[in-house]
Amino acid sequence: MASSSTVHPARYLALFLAMLIGAYLLVFLTGDKKPDPKLGIDLQGGTRVTLTARTPDGSPPSRESLDQAKQIIGARVDGLGVSGSEVIIDGQNLVITVPGDDTSEARSLGQTARLYIRPVVHVIPSAAAAPPEQAGPQGVPPGGVPGVPPGAVPGLPPGSGAAGRGARAAAGSGAAGGPAGPDTPAPQPRPFPQQPAPTPPPGPSPAPGPTPPPGTAPPADQDVPLATRIQDEKRLRQSTEQAIQILALQFQATRCGQEDVLAGNDDPNLPLVTCSQDGNEVYLLDKSIISGEQIANASSGLNQQAGEYVVDVEFKSDAAKVWADFTAANVGTQTAFVLDSQVVSAPVIQEAIPGGRTQITGQFTQTTARELANVLKYGSLPLSFESSEAETVSATLGLSSLRAGLIAGVVGLVAVLLYSLLYYRVLGVLIALSLTASGAMVFAILVLLGRYISYTLDLAGIAGLIIGIGMTADSFVVFFERIKDEIREGRSFRSAVPRGWARARKTIVSGNAVTLLAAAVLYFLAVGQVKGFAFTLGLTTILDIVVVFLVTWPLVYMASKSTLWAKPSLNGLGAVQQIARERRAAASAAGRG
Repeated sequence: MASSSTVHPARYLALFLAMLIGAYLLVFLTGDKKPDPKLGIDLQGGTRVTLTARTPDGSPPSRESLDQAKQIIGARVDGLGVSGSEVIIDGQNLVITVPGDDTSEARSLGQTARLYIRPVVHVIPSAAAAPPEQAGPQGVPPGGVPGVPPGAVPGLPPGSGAAGRGARAAAGSGAAGGPAGPDTPAPQPRPFPQQPAPTPPPGPSPAPGPTPPPGTAPPADQDVPLATRIQDEKRLRQSTEQAIQILALQFQATRCGQEDVLAGNDDPNLPLVTCSQDGNEVYLLDKSIISGEQIANASSGLNQQAGEYVVDVEFKSDAAKVWADFTAANVGTQTAFVLDSQVVSAPVIQEAIPGGRTQITGQFTQTTARELANVLKYGSLPLSFESSEAETVSATLGLSSLRAGLIAGVVGLVAVLLYSLLYYRVLGVLIALSLTASGAMVFAILVLLGRYISYTLDLAGIAGLIIGIGMTADSFVVFFERIKDEIREGRSFRSAVPRGWARARKTIVSGNAVTLLAAAVLYFLAVGQVKGFAFTLGLTTILDIVVVFLVTWPLVYMASKSTLWAKPSLNGLGAVQQIARERRAAASAAGRG
């Protein structure tokens, strides 16, 4: 029996109150500071993006490739914590639907995520970032470039070829694999000497359609087959001839803000001319030394020293050796991390990097760093995709269904409270306080989960919450019935409470453990909205144990010490006490006989 000297109900209540206040401080002082849980597609609608598969040869994608892409995107959904999203195959397309109106989540899930690490041969500013005197010639038509004679344009300037890479990058003493430290001069882009655009020789252009007039960019001809457009881009931007590379650099500098037809379709065994992700620089890159398939793991985090978000990459054993040897031989040069044919980061190699771990830096936010780490971690898609405009999806059930679910929950809660008041009298008030405390904590947790891991509450999740109310009420019934058993044995209300609690808590923990195990199994084996049901059921089960131990038990214990609450007319235990008296009288009579 627990004595009054070892029970401190005020401490339990204070602990729960501190947890509740802490949760609501996070709700109102962090994030958007709005106490609104994130709702699922069925309750608030969402955003749909259709991804159209693109193959280099223009052939239809295979069903196997689409299935594999769907599985990878599904894994990315789980990695981002975008609960309630849907990924389906529609003919030759993938359709991604995410809750809310944020299109960036759906688009990031469809990234091809073909990562290559390429040495930087040369870099120039784009037309948008360069001053007018450094801007390259405008409107070099792609169709005319493959026909340029090798001697039409002078060769590359000294130090701009593969052998001259070490002269361009400034040596630094910062973190290995990261950008140069604050005292290290960043390598400055050095443009090629300006050359007049050479006139292509007579003859038909490889790209169909009229040749644009000088000084204008060629229009994107939607009638040209995609495979032809990709091949034209490869001939222009992946040529091994220096003259064409110069033209490709200058031409690419004029269109860094445009959609890249080559995205995800570049040949890693050839050089590449491409833009940086921010569109400010144009790079001539050597062939790939490491591909994304050789990544073992990727994660994001905040670099405390630099004060910026980074992506940490761990290579597999073969790639780790290649990376160690390459960085040891190319200290002081730039190396580009190229994602879907765009340069994400081009850090300076400051020292040899053994061990197979390195770091991607860039103008990352917490969200973009997490998204990049996610797509690299779960692998490259077997196809490249072109995303459509985002479409708004109306709620399939809508706010009326949410309102109906909430009304059902309130009706169930009121029914439980009325039953408790009728059966347990004033003790039912303690049940009401416990349920209120549980509901307040559940609401705060749902808001925080939606804010930090993008958990979305759908109608199935609301059903799990309603069932959780019943589970919590069951715990109260078990406790109070144990108290009644003790009183039937002749104990007072004051002494029956700690004895009843000692017996009831084992039953409460065992019953909740079974429910929690069932919810966990259902969560890991189920798909779709059933996961939401299992999640909220498990959440309310855990909170049931917390509330019973930190709220209900201390409140009942404090009531047992009160002479007012000990009155049978208030606690509803008069009939049980009468049974106890009859049993004592019968036992006394039997003893005298």
